[in-house]
Amino acid sequence: MPPIRLSRTCLAAMLAALGLASGLAHADITVGVSIASTGPSASLGIPQKNTMPFLPETIAGEKVHYLVMDDGSDPTQGTKIARRFVTEDKVDIILGSSAVAPSIAIAEVADESQTVQLAFSPIELKPGRGAWTYRLAQPVRLMADAVAGAAKANGVKSVAFIGFADAYGETWLKEFTTAAQANGIRVVVSERYARSDTSVTAQVLKLMAARADAVLVAGAGTGAALPHTTLRERGYTGPIYQTHGAATRDLIRIGGKAVNGAILPAGPVIVAEQLPANAAVKKPGMDYVTRYEKQYGPETRTQFGAHPYDAGLVLQRIVPVALKKAKPGTPEFRKALKDALESERDIVVSHGVLNYTAQDHFGFDQRGRVLLTIDNGNWKLLK
Repeated sequence: MPPIRLSRTCLAAMLAALGLASGLAHADITVGVSIASTGPSASLGIPQKNTMPFLPETIAGEKVHYLVMDDGSDPTQGTKIARRFVTEDKVDIILGSSAVAPSIAIAEVADESQTVQLAFSPIELKPGRGAWTYRLAQPVRLMADAVAGAAKANGVKSVAFIGFADAYGETWLKEFTTAAQANGIRVVVSERYARSDTSVTAQVLKLMAARADAVLVAGAGTGAALPHTTLRERGYTGPIYQTHGAATRDLIRIGGKAVNGAILPAGPVIVAEQLPANAAVKKPGMDYVTRYEKQYGPETRTQFGAHPYDAGLVLQRIVPVALKKAKPGTPEFRKALKDALESERDIVVSHGVLNYTAQDHFGFDQRGRVLLTIDNGNWKLLK
């Protein structure tokens, strides 16, 4: 039987139908996003959900498909969502979560499935875990150093600590204690409270009884205001420091005059307009703030809302590099994304300049933080 001969036109049509024309198979880049838009951490997750429309729809000519789900601030739900992402949706990368507990849960799945996770929370993981998890939130260590340095400059010798009774609070206590000791400051008492608590009177009385020079509140979102306002209501007049988890207008709205004078570290996007003109982060910071507040109103930006936006900037850097090695939807592409994260240098985002390595999955340096105070209901850049 003679061989079947096909015209070039017919052959090209067949190859295109098979998705093999020019040796390339185009497939959407699939991104799974787990956000705490309900539950105790909703004040973190809602602005992140609001930010999702600002992420790129195409990168390097490839469409990007985002699957956004609400984990309700719950680690069990975070695990379920992450498993669905990697088994059913075959995502190329996972973003989230907003809160510490579900972020840690997702990291377990990221490790098992060898899928890159860009966490929106500054999670600490057990030794030997987290090889596939990278953070878009500044490390607590970086922020704790800023607080301790500011306290030392203000003559503080002793600090009373109150923080969330979870991984966020514990990490802050650990890192701040180390930073405080390095600056000649003692942590004389530590108290805990739940994110859902409506009263911390008993804890505050113990803090005040310690007669420390200052108090550090390690809370986030709306929950950061409760110890602060209670301290002022009970007559505490000393300086009160907050953490970057409190860098939201909710602290000012709920705390009112009671939080005036609070000092806290934050990502630079919070005061993008006040940054020096030559700051590397000013341009992406102003772009995010302008787009977000045009959509949602003046002063609606938060420390947390910018993390998904920064994820989009990171994807724009690493996806083109990974596409040179593999196709979306494959283990090889997921590995290529990880390699690109660790090889690309000076990824400028709204919250800092990222330089991830195999050993450093935070990637931030001092360009990722500023020191603020609350001055008559507004953020004021101190340093």
